[in-house]
Amino acid sequence: MECEMPFKQSHSQNSEPGEIKHFEDRKVGLGKKVTLLRGISIIIGTIIGAGIFISPKGILKHSGSIGMSLVVWIACGLLSLFGALSYAELGTCIKKSGGHYTYILEAFGPQMAFIRLWADLIAIRPAAMAVISLAFGQYILEPLFMPCDIPPMAVKLATAIGITSVMYLNSMSVTWTARIQIILTFSKLLAISIIIVPGMYQLFKGETRNFENAFELSNMKLSGMPLAFYSGMYAYAGWFYLNFVTEEVDNPERTMPLAICISMAIVTSCYVLTNVAYYTVMTAEELLASEAVAVTFAEKMMGNFSIAVPFFVALSCYGSMNGGLFALSRMFFVASREGQLPEVLSMIHVRRHTPLAAVLILYPMTILQVFVGDIYSLLNFMSFLRWLFIGVVVLGLIYLRYTKPDLPRPFKVPLFIPVVFCLTCFFMVFLSLYSDPVNTGIGFAISLTGIPAYYIFIYFNHRPKWLQRALDSFNRTLQIILVVVPAE
Repeated sequence: MECEMPFKQSHSQNSEPGEIKHFEDRKVGLGKKVTLLRGISIIIGTIIGAGIFISPKGILKHSGSIGMSLVVWIACGLLSLFGALSYAELGTCIKKSGGHYTYILEAFGPQMAFIRLWADLIAIRPAAMAVISLAFGQYILEPLFMPCDIPPMAVKLATAIGITSVMYLNSMSVTWTARIQIILTFSKLLAISIIIVPGMYQLFKGETRNFENAFELSNMKLSGMPLAFYSGMYAYAGWFYLNFVTEEVDNPERTMPLAICISMAIVTSCYVLTNVAYYTVMTAEELLASEAVAVTFAEKMMGNFSIAVPFFVALSCYGSMNGGLFALSRMFFVASREGQLPEVLSMIHVRRHTPLAAVLILYPMTILQVFVGDIYSLLNFMSFLRWLFIGVVVLGLIYLRYTKPDLPRPFKVPLFIPVVFCLTCFFMVFLSLYSDPVNTGIGFAISLTGIPAYYIFIYFNHRPKWLQRALDSFNRTLQIILVVVPAE
């Protein structure tokens, strides 16, 4: 990377969005390997993690009644669909990979985009990855240790093996990553149908006693409703992951909106029906008391078969790890191409055609957090930042409508959709500030460290000679070790 201002070069390199189309004839680059089915499996596979199997109770606890909790599940599905449709418009008019980062860069410029990238790199992504990986480690070992507790160190080791295998898979082949994602998504839907089908059978047999007085309002507190929505929106988070790999999507104008709509319809119906199935067997009190709701359900309905449930939950977590890493590596790849991260991250492996360095960048941070960090407090810092930035992206969509009205928009949503979604996001940010000012303040401070970092690493033309030399040798050494070259 030269000493000059990285942004001068970035737009000349990249002014042609979706430039990757000539990479089909085995040049070194990322091909268009994401078809409609693979796109759907990335979205569904990343949204449905462990939450629906373990803790659908956040919504029930805060909404106060069974009926209201189902209403919240449906409403959150609709709101997430609004967000996803807004992203579909952005993805079809800005045909670059990179998701949130790219859209903030296009709408609000490099500094804002770098702050988002910085928060992602040092905190949000490693913490989120570590949490879902720890759930994988916990559930994959559960059948072996039943009914005892699992030693914490064993969970961490299983987690580390899980993370390493996901990294290895993503480094080796884009095609195989996508194929395995499809298999994992089907296994997830199978696990959910194992819950839904017996539940529906119970319902049609007349097991409706838990639904009588479903809208009993005695327990409902208005102050709890926003928190119920917060839990619900968290359960649906992940609908934006296809936008991280736009350049690899085959025929994005058609594929992206279709994949997003089909996925959201499937996920919302799965979530709502799974909850209905739980309530046919458990009262609200039993559901709130349960440690892992799906296991309790399986014990009541299927006896010994319940041993298989933790295994399915582990597979589900693995699917989220795989889909999430596949998408996120593309964000670091694009940020490096825009000159905001070391150049080696936008290089492609000579034979395997995967962005090797961009895949591996999260590995040390994630492993560190699994073994050392206090992840859950980090997530508290970060969950509000996630909504803040998603709100900013959708605000960018509204802003681009006015500043660049003649951008080609093959897919266009009615204006009220992004407006409603944007207000929801900012409301959730305001809610975190109100309910947990200390953690939110710390999260805000972490992301603000991006401002000095931007000026030190990127903005100033004349870096000190020693820093430039160190960066150059770092890029060169990594390039030799990883056998990667710049995309042609």
